[in-house]
Amino acid sequence: MDLDAYVLAHAHEWQRLDQLVHAGKLSGPESDELVLLYAQVATHLSVARTSAPDPSLVAHLSSLLAKARNRAVGSRVSSWRGFAAFFTERFPAALYRLRWWWLGTLAGNVVVTAVMILWLLDHPNVEQTLLTPDEIDQLVNHDIEDYYSTYAASHFALQVWINNSWVTALCIAFGILGFPVIYLMFNNIQNVAILATVMIRHDRGELFWGLILPHGLLELTCVFIAGGMGLRLFWSWIEPGQLTRTQSIAREGRTAGTVSLGLACLLMVSGFIEAFVTPSGLPTWVRIGIGLTAELALFAYVFVLGREAHHRGATGDLDARYLEDRVATQA
Repeated sequence: MDLDAYVLAHAHEWQRLDQLVHAGKLSGPESDELVLLYAQVATHLSVARTSAPDPSLVAHLSSLLAKARNRAVGSRVSSWRGFAAFFTERFPAALYRLRWWWLGTLAGNVVVTAVMILWLLDHPNVEQTLLTPDEIDQLVNHDIEDYYSTYAASHFALQVWINNSWVTALCIAFGILGFPVIYLMFNNIQNVAILATVMIRHDRGELFWGLILPHGLLELTCVFIAGGMGLRLFWSWIEPGQLTRTQSIAREGRTAGTVSLGLACLLMVSGFIEAFVTPSGLPTWVRIGIGLTAELALFAYVFVLGREAHHRGATGDLDARYLEDRVATQA
């Protein structure tokens, strides 16, 4: 195709669309014209991309179409719809599509933690190599319980949220390498197992589980989801399936961004529970019930809303129209 001739033939349509995009209030006929020109220029972009992939032309048309789409739909409405779609489509669909990865990570970590606790309880001498008697006394009688009331609840919630977000971010960021995810997961459950063992051995197990379960159910599930996402990212270049390795890594990398944003919101919930519910004067069964309710709500979110979104075609990746604009701009 003669690119110069093609540009000359359609430049007036592109210029007219640009005028309508930057015009003030549009009349009815002008709005209809904008929609018609949008469809025509979208066809031009498709032809330019396949027949004469000139990067500058493709980028120009992609940018023009993006502006026209926002003008036709309304940027404010589009933004709110995108915000709502993230929590009703992209994020739950991503969790549902990746369910076997993070459920497997969750199950593996729970089993290993249980085995470690039982082994440490049967080998009390190991505890003595990890902590001195004074440290154990401080931990059992002060540190565990005081940890949840040292700071103001609002400050503590922020501190917890930042710390947990950092852990989940590391799991996803290093997921491409595989092994660092396993290392982070092991360190996390190792700390839990050691603390649980020390508390159980000194008849403070009920206190320990009463403090950790209200927020820990949701919090650790978020960490396991991040670990599963990281491992899936690693597997995307080991076994790309029908995609090329570049396409597979790109897709899972974009999905990892979706999961990261969603987990940040979930961790805010767990941080709130840890700051305001865990140290509260509520009975233990009420506090654990609140944590269990949050956990069950997450599973319902994934396996009801996420399942429906996944069956509608959502995967957690960006919408195709945004991908087209992004690829064209990068080109």
